[in-house]
Amino acid sequence: MARFHFITQWALDARVEEVYEIIKDSSALSRWWPSVYLEVNTIYPGLANGVGKKVALLTRGYLPYTLRWDFEVIQIIPCKKIVLDAFGDLEGRGTWTFSPEDKGCLVVFDWDIRFRKKGLAWLSFLLRPVFRLNHRWAMKQGYESIKEEIRRRRMVS
Repeated sequence: MARFHFITQWALDARVEEVYEIIKDSSALSRWWPSVYLEVNTIYPGLANGVGKKVALLTRGYLPYTLRWDFEVIQIIPCKKIVLDAFGDLEGRGTWTFSPEDKGCLVVFDWDIRFRKKGLAWLSFLLRPVFRLNHRWAMKQGYESIKEEIRRRRMVS
């Protein structure tokens, strides 16, 4: 299996607390990031702080395939970091970090994964550049979607 390590940065015109609350609420992913998150089901709610939460997902990218995978939240430092372990068609670790910037918030997503989905796992060494483009597309969709979600929440409050 080929390993992939992606680092994505989003500079957002929002307070850290606003962005953290959106990303921490995994049950809403398919609502505000529907281009990638097709199904999101909480399997286990975890502790009161969110650690131990288990979520089952069906996701897609720009390419014509879907991935079924789960994640478990293994660490939360409120408004600073969320760490999750992924299992299923994807296996690895994702870390969201949040830091205040002059005019908003910097969000970094560090995604260290391997494909386990049959077919894709075998082809991943050949299709590495295509998978990188697919990941960039998905994260660009997320960036545009979270900006819209921030605007929506501000209008409601």
